[in-house]
Amino acid sequence: MLLHGIDRVTGDIDLVIDLSPGTSTDLVEALTEAGYRPFAPVDPTLLANEAVREQWRLERGMEVFSLWDTTNRRPTVDLLLACPVPFTELLNDSVTVTIGAVQIRVASVAHLIGMKQQTARPRDLEDVERLRVLQQRGKTP
Repeated sequence: MLLHGIDRVTGDIDLVIDLSPGTSTDLVEALTEAGYRPFAPVDPTLLANEAVREQWRLERGMEVFSLWDTTNRRPTVDLLLACPVPFTELLNDSVTVTIGAVQIRVASVAHLIGMKQQTARPRDLEDVERLRVLQQRGKTP
């Protein structure tokens, strides 16, 4: 929301990542080396295992894999365990936002609306309305 120019402050960063074993393992390693630890009492390297992710979703009700910063100076990182939009489609339709010297791929407003509609949580439905206003103003793809 913030990277699309809408004020929506939360205590976490939601990421959709390529959950293939190499990519997800590399990300988990980078986050744990940076001082992040999983909230759930599980081995974070198991994120790369599709069967384990599905077990977490079904048996533990996990929709995200949350990692917290042991220094408590950085926001929690939530990795979506399943996404209604295939990762390659999200990536192809994403927009690039530059913050300082860093370029970040951000889900398109259309995909963000779709993902938030699917959760149907009251706060997400409020976000959908704000995103639609942004779309109508023509400020986003």
